[in-house]
Amino acid sequence: MLETIFLYEIVGTAILTLLGCGVVANVLLNKTNGNGSDGIVIFFGWGLAVFCAVYVAYETGAHINPAVTLGLLVGPATEYAPGIPINAVTTAAYFAAELIGAWLGATVCYLAYKKHYDATEDASSILATFSTGPAIPSYGWNLVTEIIGTFVLVFVIIMFGHTPSGLGPLAVALLVVSIGASLGGPTGYAINPARDLGPRIAHALLPIKHKGTNNWSYAWVPILGPLIGSVLAGLAAYVY
Repeated sequence: MLETIFLYEIVGTAILTLLGCGVVANVLLNKTNGNGSDGIVIFFGWGLAVFCAVYVAYETGAHINPAVTLGLLVGPATEYAPGIPINAVTTAAYFAAELIGAWLGATVCYLAYKKHYDATEDASSILATFSTGPAIPSYGWNLVTEIIGTFVLVFVIIMFGHTPSGLGPLAVALLVVSIGASLGGPTGYAINPARDLGPRIAHALLPIKHKGTNNWSYAWVPILGPLIGSVLAGLAAYVY
C-alpha cells in the first residue's frame, strides 16, 4: 500500500509541476516560442497540468497536493482512496511523496528549458518559473489570499465526491483554472504546499545561471496558507 502511494503520488505530482512550471517557463524565459504570452496561457496550462496529473495518480485518489490530503483527513472521508485507510502512516506517505514529486517535476522542467534559463538574466523571472511570490508583498494579506484560494479548491473537490459524473479530472482542472483567473492575482495561487516548496528547493539546489535569492522569507506563506485553508474546508464539509 505504501509503495502504491509513493509511486502514484510521486509520479502524479511530478507531472503536475513539470507541466505547470513548464508553462510558466515558456511564458517568462527568454527566447522560448511562448515568451510574452498572455497570463491566460498560464491559467490554462496549470489547469491542464492538473488534468493530466489526476489521471496519472488515479490509483491513490490523485491528491497531488498536501492540502487535499489534509482536507480529507480533517473532513468526513473514511478513506484516502479505495483500500487506503486514513491514518498517520498513510498521511505521512502522501505528504512525502507529494513533496518529492514536486521537486522532481521542477528539476525535469529545468532540464527541458536549460538553454532558456541560461539565456535569461532576470532572477525574479527565473524564480517565478519554480515557485510563487506576491504581487504586493504583505505577508498577512498574502496568507489570507492563499487560505481563501485553497479553501475553495479543497471544499469544491470534496463536493465533487457527492456528484459522481466521470468528469472528475476535467472538473478539477477547470476549478484550478477558475481559481487562477479569479484569485491568482495577489500571490500566484500556490494553493499547494508541495507545489511551491518542492520547486523552491529545486531552484536552490540547481546550478542555474543568473539565479538570485530563493525568497525563503516568503516561503512559509504558500505552505501555511494552504494548510489552514484545507483544514477549514474539511471542517466546512461536515456541516454543508
